[in-house]
Amino acid sequence: MKLLKLLLISLPAIFLLNPVFAADELPISGYNASRDYPGAHLTPDPNTEYKVLFDLVVFDDDLDDPYPMLPLIARYVNTLANLGVPKENRKIAIVMHQGSGLIGLKNEEFKARHDGKDNPNIDLIKQLHAAGVTFHLCGQGVLSRNVKEDDLLDEIQVDYWALTTLIELGRQGYVKIGG
Repeated sequence: MKLLKLLLISLPAIFLLNPVFAADELPISGYNASRDYPGAHLTPDPNTEYKVLFDLVVFDDDLDDPYPMLPLIARYVNTLANLGVPKENRKIAIVMHQGSGLIGLKNEEFKARHDGKDNPNIDLIKQLHAAGVTFHLCGQGVLSRNVKEDDLLDEIQVDYWALTTLIELGRQGYVKIGG
């Protein structure tokens, strides 16, 4: 009887505290939040508005695999959510330029430009956007690469120029990461 009682108490705790199960409840599926570090001196505050700008730069020949910064951004979003930061306090922006905008192409256009290969970034871009992340693509790059807005995923916003977007978001208080 004691063994049954112990199992009934411990099994739910194991399932609830296991990060594999917890990841299913996070905004971005398939990506865990960072691991807890008890007693950490600095931890995100749920009452703070986090304005973070990720500056993505990739070259055209690096597009066969998912863009490496996107999983990191997914983990950051999930970490903030896991620590209780509500969606309205998670202001995450991604600025794409110097070839990185090509990760935002619809699959048909991506295949046409990359030897029939599928765009490996689409699912994660859609999940990040659904979690509140905004995607800003350099309009100058769109022009120079002959990209039509119809060829881009709906989640991608075309801005005038990456430089002006970086400056404007910085002026609005965003902290820049990368670039």
